[in-house]
Amino acid sequence: MKQPLEAQLLRIFIGESDKSHGRPLYEVIVENARQFGLAGATVLRGTLGFGAHSLIHTAKVLRISEDLPMVVEIIDSADRIDAFLMELNQIMTEGLATVEKVRIITFDGGNAKTKPNRPA
Repeated sequence: MKQPLEAQLLRIFIGESDKSHGRPLYEVIVENARQFGLAGATVLRGTLGFGAHSLIHTAKVLRISEDLPMVVEIIDSADRIDAFLMELNQIMTEGLATVEKVRIITFDGGNAKTKPNRPA
């Protein structure tokens, strides 16, 4: 384990059917984050949720929704997240984002000097 670093987590809440120039918005956001050189991004698909219009979106078989909740999480330093928010403002027409302080802890699998001795 390496020493924790202070960073920020940008969490973007959108719908699966949200688009940017005909493409899924979550894909555009992740591609832009990568081009921007941010540390990492992950897209999570929700199974149930509602947003600004209070419509329930669910993955239940009896209520098939083509607009499930999507969450894009991006992590980097505070100044890089702030700069990316300006970029995000050009991409998104609606949605919600939150920013919170986080500690980044990276794991390197140890090395020969720190691994415990195991019986053969």
